[in-house]
Amino acid sequence: MEKADSAIFDQAALALDNFQIEVPSWGFANTGTRFGKFTQDAAASTLEEKFSDAAEVMRLTGATPTLALHVLWDLPNGVKDISKVRALEDRFNIRAGSINPNLFQDQEYKFGSLCNPSAAVRARANEHMLESIEIGKQLGSRDLSVWLPDGSNYPGTQSIRKRIEWLEEALQLAHAALAPTQRMLIEYKPFEPAFYHTDIADWGMSSHLCRTAGPQARVLVDTGHHYSAQNIEQIVAWLLHTGMLGGFHFNDRRYADDDLTLGSIDPYQIFRIFHEIHAAAEDGLKLDIAFMIDQSHNMKGKVEATVQTVVTAQELWLKAALVDRKQLAQLQDACDLLAAEELFRGAFWRDVRPLTQEWRRARGLAPNPILALKDDGYVERITRERAGRQSRVASYA
Repeated sequence: MEKADSAIFDQAALALDNFQIEVPSWGFANTGTRFGKFTQDAAASTLEEKFSDAAEVMRLTGATPTLALHVLWDLPNGVKDISKVRALEDRFNIRAGSINPNLFQDQEYKFGSLCNPSAAVRARANEHMLESIEIGKQLGSRDLSVWLPDGSNYPGTQSIRKRIEWLEEALQLAHAALAPTQRMLIEYKPFEPAFYHTDIADWGMSSHLCRTAGPQARVLVDTGHHYSAQNIEQIVAWLLHTGMLGGFHFNDRRYADDDLTLGSIDPYQIFRIFHEIHAAAEDGLKLDIAFMIDQSHNMKGKVEATVQTVVTAQELWLKAALVDRKQLAQLQDACDLLAAEELFRGAFWRDVRPLTQEWRRARGLAPNPILALKDDGYVERITRERAGRQSRVASYA
């Protein structure tokens, strides 16, 4: 490798070494939509199988050491299931990642959870939040990932301001229970399942709630939770500037919250988001960002789609890392629009696959994780072992 090539590889290796992304337990299970679901023989139906799949993805990519857990799906008995999780962590060398409360599944949440007009329902939702925090404490998990589907479908049917007050109170209560090492990440979504008003509809509402809750609360950006024309990287830049960015749920979409694999529709968008993060780091901003995948693989194979997603994320992260931001800044200051855009686009169009393959070889990983998964027989083996044993209870990611 020539000197210039060696320098580029060193830069690429540093970027890839510092990039980790969390995989979701529900990404390995049979999931669906409001219309139903199509089951897969290889889908995970137990927490053990989810840890096994996560370990396979980590073995192939070297970038996914943690598994996000959904409390009611993965720990149906709450804190009583912690010993089981710890045993699986030791067995598969995968750590429990973010803890995700479930505030949407139970029938009594029909009119909301933390924002329900019923004080009794709100109390139950608050108890679930506190138990989820306790689970995170005992597992040493840093992030509580809160997605709230609360809202209303018809004008005049709910008091929007009362629901804001109830939500502020609930998040303050949850924040007070956090350990010093824990964070609360508050997600937002403009619509679905609530279509008239959603209680946390955008990043501004989430930022306000984080500040009201306390200093350990941050905004969680789901790339599928935006209107089609929205400039997500501008939102990311604002959250970076204000110190409120806590993490991402990565997926892709064509229309709304489609939960498609990252980069399958608009890889340039993910590149632009990653560029803002690299630029902020190079400017000296203190960053603590959790990169997480939140996808529902209904058509693609579960493990295959997850490996593909991680590989794509690594490639886009590296493309953004290799932007010559010093030269770009000079062109921006000179308002040389064409040259600046061409420099930026050129980094996106650069084929970084040889660099990622060389990095994997140097780290003892398969150069092409997707082909390695196809060749190692893991999917065939779990298909044989799990066929006919899938849970018929739908879970919605």
